[in-house]
Amino acid sequence: MSDARRKRQQQRTGVKEPNPNTRKHAIWFGIVVLVAAAYFAGWYHQNHKYDAFARCLASKNVKMYGLYWCPHCMDQKAMFGKAFEYVPYQECAIRGSREMAPACVAAGAKNFPSWQFQPGGKLQEGVEPLSEISDKTGCSLP
Repeated sequence: MSDARRKRQQQRTGVKEPNPNTRKHAIWFGIVVLVAAAYFAGWYHQNHKYDAFARCLASKNVKMYGLYWCPHCMDQKAMFGKAFEYVPYQECAIRGSREMAPACVAAGAKNFPSWQFQPGGKLQEGVEPLSEISDKTGCSLP
């Protein structure tokens, strides 16, 4: 169909032909949305894959004692990613003081991080691999 004939037909019917660039833009927009969704899903899974594990630790009254400035405590927290917010954690350092929190003194925490796997039980000192924490608690890893 010639351009002149197409224009006359559009004038008679009042219907405009879609712009060919509109389809290209829609396809590119769809691709960008899919890539962004895949990235977000991967990020979310990576940062929240231990949520159920951390919640299981909380249900079994497992507790971690640590210090905000301790590099080993930071390593242990990093193993959990964002899921660490569900791990029962006792901060032992009191900012601006050389004193320790009373709960840490009562538990006998001296080296950090320290894990208490049973209420009132003996403390395990040092960074624990998640697989060992899983074995000791019966909480399954993803």
